[in-house]
Amino acid sequence: MEWSYPRLEFGGRHLNNPETEKIPDILQKSGYGLAQGLGLTGALMLLWYMVRQTHFERLNFIVRPELIAQGQVVPEARHGEQLSPSTKAVWIVLFIIVPLATALVHLSGYYHVFGTDKVGEDVFYQAIKSIRTGLVIGTLTTLIMLPMAIVFGILAGFFRGWVDDVIQYIYTTLNSIPSVLLIAASILMVQVYMANHEAAFTSVIVRADMRLLFLCMILGVTSWTGLCRLLRAETLKLREMEYVQAAQALGVKQGAILLRHILPNVMHIVLISVVLDFSSLVLAEAVLSYINIGVDPTTYSWGNMINGARLEMAREPIVWWSLSAAFVFMFALVLAANLFADVVQDAFDPRRSGNE
Repeated sequence: MEWSYPRLEFGGRHLNNPETEKIPDILQKSGYGLAQGLGLTGALMLLWYMVRQTHFERLNFIVRPELIAQGQVVPEARHGEQLSPSTKAVWIVLFIIVPLATALVHLSGYYHVFGTDKVGEDVFYQAIKSIRTGLVIGTLTTLIMLPMAIVFGILAGFFRGWVDDVIQYIYTTLNSIPSVLLIAASILMVQVYMANHEAAFTSVIVRADMRLLFLCMILGVTSWTGLCRLLRAETLKLREMEYVQAAQALGVKQGAILLRHILPNVMHIVLISVVLDFSSLVLAEAVLSYINIGVDPTTYSWGNMINGARLEMAREPIVWWSLSAAFVFMFALVLAANLFADVVQDAFDPRRSGNE
């Protein structure tokens, strides 16, 4: 009896002689994909540079009083055109990720660039499809928790008294409940509900989407308390500022004070917290799916990839590429979210407005 390992049906099927043509073909297609990525990144950087230069010319074009009589209008020498560290980091990451991504996409049409899993499914395809799950959980959960955190945090800090006591009691009670146990209990309730109403959940896709939606709702309900506490503390400070006290003395309505003076001055905290929460939610999905209380097992997600690779890591030889692919894609998404937050923070930071 002889064990045979036949070549994959679709990997390199376009080659006439795979043993001799495989390496040159991979190098050729990788080079073509890298060239496409570098060209795309260069075009984006050129477009960004042109827009930035136009912006600086509009800001720095001034009229000098001493030259008005002569009819001359000259542009002032530009200052502060150096890129911020966060902007440099963004472009460095783009020059690395975009060419690699285009090379992988170009190669994926001919090879299994990240290998296959135990049932022969392409790992790169699974990792790409899992981006949708990560974005849905991070974005939808943030949209669910953000209104509660902003409203309750600002109201607790501005009105104080019994309003503050009630809101503090609510988020303190939620914080005292272990989030993993609450999520596990909620997912089990959803499974029992779908089992008792099989007629409404006949499709596997519908059942998976229902579980994903409910997971986002539970994560949103349990993750708003941290931002609420930060906004409450910031609002307590802002309500004692002179411009807020002046608005109250002039008889401005409390709703107008909240919308015009309090809310705009806490948005920097909201922005930073939202991005940090987005990153933590993407990682939380992987942990929850790993212990089988996350998304449905039929849903493509990095957590399910890691869970499926758990037994594969115990083999000899070790099947490591599923775990590595999930780690690389999670790292890229979380890194992109944090770099985006740094750039947006620099753009809206009033202390940098005079420098750029």
